[in-house]
Amino acid sequence: MKLNKKIAYVGCLGMIGIITTEFGIIGILPQIAVYYGITIDKAAYLLSAFALVIALTGPFMTLLFSGFDRKKIMLATIFIFLLSTVVSAFSPPFWLLMIVRMLPAFLQPVYIATAIAAAVASGEKSQENQLMGIVLGGIALAMVTTVPFATYLASIFTWQISFFVQAIVSALALFTIFRIMPAGEIPEKKSYGSQIKILKDKSFVLSTAMNFFMIASWFSTYSYFADYLIKNRKVDMAAISYLLLLFGIVGVFSNWLSGKMLTKSITKTVAFFLSGTVIIPVILIYSGDSIWITIMLVAIWGFFYAPCFLNASAYMISAAPKSLEFANSLATSFGNLGVFLGTAAGGWIISQSTISNVPWAGMGFGILSLLMVACRSILESKNKKLILINTVSNT
Repeated sequence: MKLNKKIAYVGCLGMIGIITTEFGIIGILPQIAVYYGITIDKAAYLLSAFALVIALTGPFMTLLFSGFDRKKIMLATIFIFLLSTVVSAFSPPFWLLMIVRMLPAFLQPVYIATAIAAAVASGEKSQENQLMGIVLGGIALAMVTTVPFATYLASIFTWQISFFVQAIVSALALFTIFRIMPAGEIPEKKSYGSQIKILKDKSFVLSTAMNFFMIASWFSTYSYFADYLIKNRKVDMAAISYLLLLFGIVGVFSNWLSGKMLTKSITKTVAFFLSGTVIIPVILIYSGDSIWITIMLVAIWGFFYAPCFLNASAYMISAAPKSLEFANSLATSFGNLGVFLGTAAGGWIISQSTISNVPWAGMGFGILSLLMVACRSILESKNKKLILINTVSNT
């Protein structure tokens, strides 16, 4: 195994720990709501508050730690995730559970940006998307392994067991980073001014908006995955873990496929998987509740959903290739702002009507995200024509 891939796989394992902690909560939200005597939309604060912290602090925290040893940053982040899950496993009061859930969120985008930068820096330029895909592939792997496994154990025992699984995964990631990740990799400190200037680029702004609306679209429904399937598809808690497993298995394949497609055309790949933000809500709303239809639906859902974080990062970085870490942190930040908005929008719909209407929010956000892709394509096409005209006139 080449060094660059080894570093990428180390980053991937840390991602599995992070994603297991962030999204492992989704499968046990109904149980947490019952335990604390609160509504499902209130329980969802455990997800949306986590995402909001990332959204508000991500870029600044990434710049703040940009001149630190990458190995130390990754170790510190995973250690805080480990500490958070251990405390959560002992079912503290809800207000304390909220706090310990939010604490690791401050460093999550720092870890992602650092792990991607470390992997990309150790490889060739032509390998950039593939190495980034390996690191972000931890998202899909968590969905196929630790997240459904934790949910399955929670359905047999109690919801607290899910946090113990999260703690074990984080401990394994901590040990692996400590043993394998090379120390002393201290990148040049990034200045705020040199990085923030990318916010003036219209293509980058449109890419950021696409990321925001895309993630909001997916999470307006996915945040309530378990509750939606239980109430609308008559699925029990034990079956939820198997459906999450199916969701993740298909997601691993689509994440790999997306990595291959991105090397050929980033825009076409993003547009293709974005179409799922419109297709899935239509299927959710108009298909029956047969178990076989539900299985097919979850498989299609997982296929379109899984590469969303990889596609968002690649799309944003393509508009700011000289600001890799900051662009990645903004992708993480605005992606999590999308998680917050999508979860909040879904919760508001549930509180005002019924959970069966949640997919409409996903469709609305999905259309907006596709519109952002179209606007960027039109803008870049115009810019190319202007460059061509200027070149011709100068000659």
